[in-house]
Amino acid sequence: MTKKIYFATQNKGKYESVKELLAKYNIEVLHAQIDLPEPRSDDLKVIAKSKALHAFEQLKKPCIVIDSGFYIHSLNGFPKAFVNLALETIGVKGILKLVKGLSRKCEFRNCLAYYDKELDEPKYFESPTRGTLLQRPVKPKRVFWGKLHTIFLPENSKKTFAQMTEKEIEEWQEKNKGEEFADNFAKWFLAR
Repeated sequence: MTKKIYFATQNKGKYESVKELLAKYNIEVLHAQIDLPEPRSDDLKVIAKSKALHAFEQLKKPCIVIDSGFYIHSLNGFPKAFVNLALETIGVKGILKLVKGLSRKCEFRNCLAYYDKELDEPKYFESPTRGTLLQRPVKPKRVFWGKLHTIFLPENSKKTFAQMTEKEIEEWQEKNKGEEFADNFAKWFLAR
């Protein structure tokens, strides 16, 4: 039997990606394109909590939200949860200038928050995806989460996520336990 969940996001690439990740668990993801306020914080859980509570308030149905951060280790974690601000102000080229001559090790962190009326507080599922920054952006081949995927080379890969096909991403995730936050959520959600 298929279980359904609403995913509140404006990001079509993020929605498609999560929809595919959860489909293998027989979870149907319904797209709730609603605008959610985002508190100013570099703590992904604080942001995800606020978004989940606001989404539930609007939908009145069990829902998930995802907040993501990008952490460049040689820049003390910059831009952290402020990815959109960094991309709007200095862009991908500016980020690459900042790391010139420094370590390019970095990681995406994803925090999925689930909320329904039976919970006192959202339930969180987190996981990192480690990699390095390229010297310059690559041209994307498909819909993807964001511009950073054109400069982020995940560990154990010769291609960025922006260059991979859906099948290649699935294969990479299987081998590298990528997107564990979605897998852990699915297992917990199905066991409820």
